[in-house]
Amino acid sequence: MSAKPTLYTILSPRLLDIYDVSDSVVVIIDVFRATSTIATALYNGAKRVIPVDAVDKCIEIGIQTGGITAGERDGKIIPGLAHGNSPAEYPRSFVEGKTLVLTTTNGTKLLHMALNKGASEVITGSFPNISAVCEYLVAQNKNVILGCSAWKDRFNLEDAMFAGAVIHRIKEHFTIHCDSSLMAADMYGLHQNDMHQFIRRTTHWHRLASYGLESDLEYCVTPDMANVLPIYKNGDLVCG
Repeated sequence: MSAKPTLYTILSPRLLDIYDVSDSVVVIIDVFRATSTIATALYNGAKRVIPVDAVDKCIEIGIQTGGITAGERDGKIIPGLAHGNSPAEYPRSFVEGKTLVLTTTNGTKLLHMALNKGASEVITGSFPNISAVCEYLVAQNKNVILGCSAWKDRFNLEDAMFAGAVIHRIKEHFTIHCDSSLMAADMYGLHQNDMHQFIRRTTHWHRLASYGLESDLEYCVTPDMANVLPIYKNGDLVCG
């Protein structure tokens, strides 16, 4: 019987350099709200999402592609961009067949960091597409890095909770000798039945709820509302 692939959880982009991602599927996790928005846009028929790490690049690519420019910094829409980072902004009636060019505080930055470190494959994960993520990771039978985007490099609970939820589902298929993975899985096990209450205690909830985004945040921890697999190919995130 061949050895199982390994699974590690990175709790902050600051820790990425410690890990070898070259032969791993890296899952970019930014629950509030980038990876939830990416899954939702693709689920609702967007042709592709182009993740960019800088605002000027977002505007430039938007002009080149005729795409929807979108993004936030610190939870607020960036002046010069047409839309924000709320999943609710991208219903099928608006986004179907279109290109979305997205830049966010944490998630798109980590995605580019993982690519620059030579990740063999990059996908994005959030509660709205958790089943698609888990099915893909099991099917690939490759090493996995669950990469939490965190908040400006500081640990956050909601990304770790998602990592824990993934581990909860797929742990039998992987070798896991990783304390951050054990912590994430245990924390998810404790709170899986009271997620909507639990997220109200997070710093990100308080930050974003002050902008009236409570319904966004509840959507972002609801499983399988947009169950597609965003996978990075040739500069675009597309449905796998």
